[in-house]
Amino acid sequence: MKIALISPVARRCVGYHTIGTQIPSHGLRVIARLTPPEHSVDLIDEAFGPARTVEFLDSGGYGLVGITAYTSTATRAYELAALCRERKIPCVMGGPHAWAMPDEAGQYFDAVAVGEGESIWPQIVADAAAGRLQKRYEGRPIELTAGLAAAAQTLQPINGHYDINCLQTSRGCPVGCDFCSVTLFNGGKIRRRPIDEIVAEWNETTEDFTFVVDDNFFGTSPDHAQWAKELLRQIIRRGKKRRWFSQTTINMGKDPEGLKLAHKAGCEGMLVGFESLNPESLKTFRKNLNRNILSHYKEMVDAFHKSGISLIGCFIVGCDEDKEDAVARTALQAAQLEVDILQITTMTPLPGTKLYDRLKAEGRLLATNYPEDWERYTFTETVFQPKLITPRRLDEMVYELRQVAAQENWVWKRTLKTLWQTKSIAATVFVHIMNTTWARLAKDQVPRDRERFGYVPPESPRLEMLRRSYAWRHGAPPPV
Repeated sequence: MKIALISPVARRCVGYHTIGTQIPSHGLRVIARLTPPEHSVDLIDEAFGPARTVEFLDSGGYGLVGITAYTSTATRAYELAALCRERKIPCVMGGPHAWAMPDEAGQYFDAVAVGEGESIWPQIVADAAAGRLQKRYEGRPIELTAGLAAAAQTLQPINGHYDINCLQTSRGCPVGCDFCSVTLFNGGKIRRRPIDEIVAEWNETTEDFTFVVDDNFFGTSPDHAQWAKELLRQIIRRGKKRRWFSQTTINMGKDPEGLKLAHKAGCEGMLVGFESLNPESLKTFRKNLNRNILSHYKEMVDAFHKSGISLIGCFIVGCDEDKEDAVARTALQAAQLEVDILQITTMTPLPGTKLYDRLKAEGRLLATNYPEDWERYTFTETVFQPKLITPRRLDEMVYELRQVAAQENWVWKRTLKTLWQTKSIAATVFVHIMNTTWARLAKDQVPRDRERFGYVPPESPRLEMLRRSYAWRHGAPPPV
């Protein structure tokens, strides 16, 4: 049997979960590796463009189509399911949105896979081949041993080519943030793969750059840290030379040995969820780990830099304490922390999170024309009613951020500052590429913003604050 695995895109904006981000679909590569050898697999990733998907469905001769989807891509996933039904191709949906909304997904798909795919994918394939596909498959958390969680590293999409690797060393996160579904879906305990298996897959990868997709690479406890450091030692000893980045919590900045090992193993950057610098917002987010060490943020950022590792600082705007200067103030505070790459996203209540349940109970969800409105859940649009500002005003504040990012000559300033701070050419190149991409995405999005809002942001204290945050000379901007 011939199988197509499809990763759809959201089409309302440029950037997150949309065309413009061509990171490998790790989950689809994992189940591709689990597919019995008597079946063949084609991977279609619409990040390379959705135009040819129908052509592939018409000519591929597929006996089964598997589609994964985030919430923002669920609308497109349902469209693809309808195309498959027209062609009488059995179609199954998995991924985070299917986990959170299995009854909804079941209205569009022949089968829905809920839970970790390794425990159910072989059965799904066998049932499809025998013509007895079930309506729902319930997976379970698995032990990450015997090759489970390893991806088909050499499998490329038939409509494009990935130029980076994705690899996973662990699942689960004990933090349990209000806005995040990882703890619900993958558990509050961090499950680790055997180090030998990780190193073996590391050496299988074909590209020089790797995204380690763990939600929390370093973990939150001394035991977590010891495991991560042993993995890094083994990569240094036995692994091919790879440049890489991952996601971690800021507490890694308190472990000089871990930082030194990560840099020696090829780490160029870490994505850290700061979320907010307001302790009340962190309390609302249930981000107690960050709240308890908020006063030490700057010294931990400095520790990353001293070790030659850059930081992607992630912040969320739209929480109940945020006012009309929230975006500009957050950008300037991030500059004061001296993070290298700034990511500000709009708080988005994804189904399957405590945040979604709370806002739904409070009657504050605005984008509820499902399934069409799922495509608005892109982290770039306000889909709920904030407490202290209007949804439009919050979106206009993010528009101002993109306007400044698109116009100011800031990328090289940040590049040079990263070089000054990290003394690492590799980290500096990483930061330059990431910030160049962000500036390009901002430039692409600004005309859409201008059409949507009907104006160009006028001069204001907020705009000046944003310009200061993007100036980035040697030394942090003045205090807010």
